[in-house]
Amino acid sequence: MAEGPQTSFGFRSIDAKDRQGLVNAVFSRVANRYDLMNDLMSGGMHRLWKADLIAWLSPSPAARQKLLDVAGGTGDVARRFLDRANPQSHAVICDISAEMLEAGRSKLAARYGERLAFVQGNAEALPFPDRSFDAYTIAFGIRNVTHIEAALAEAFRVLKRGGRFLCLEFSAVQTPMLDTLYDAYSFRVIPKLGGWVAGDEDAYRYLVESIRNFPDQERFAAMVRAAGFERVQYRNLTGGIAAMHSGWRI
Repeated sequence: MAEGPQTSFGFRSIDAKDRQGLVNAVFSRVANRYDLMNDLMSGGMHRLWKADLIAWLSPSPAARQKLLDVAGGTGDVARRFLDRANPQSHAVICDISAEMLEAGRSKLAARYGERLAFVQGNAEALPFPDRSFDAYTIAFGIRNVTHIEAALAEAFRVLKRGGRFLCLEFSAVQTPMLDTLYDAYSFRVIPKLGGWVAGDEDAYRYLVESIRNFPDQERFAAMVRAAGFERVQYRNLTGGIAAMHSGWRI
């Protein structure tokens, strides 16, 4: 029987139809230690990067806004938005992983009440009407999507005119020597940390490999433009270890 369309899962080539299930399995296994592992892997830098993301979004203290945070299960981005936004503003966390959503719900539901909703859904087929949100964020999630173009098209669809798309993702290191050190740390240390702390070395080996497969800054910016966004730009963080991309639905 002929194979179907192929895609990557880390450095492996697999049938595209199988990828989402494998990604879901990774996050179901690591959900309870996800925040702790982020702190250990990045030396706490992910907190600064997410703060930079919200600073660039610049939530309005005067106007009511509605944010969709995709792949935001544990709520790091949504809570930062709500803490800075107008008290009448609202955030929706949409994640395909029930386990990641539960981790976020247990941490944040009581604190934010009706201002924060949790919805299980796929970034490639969002369960929301057209032009529903003022802003769309996705932090360290889009590289786990099987069809990135489909996720970007959905982001464009659910944003209102004048709405903002912001993506925070690991990217291509731009600083000489840092790239060599980062590669050594990523492949030799992070999977071992995953094994010791989260009990799952393979999951974190996949996450490291998925970073290397993700488009670099310019290529991803081109994909954002192709989805229909305008005024597309990006900012490197920590020498390009991570990058933020911004676009507007005009």
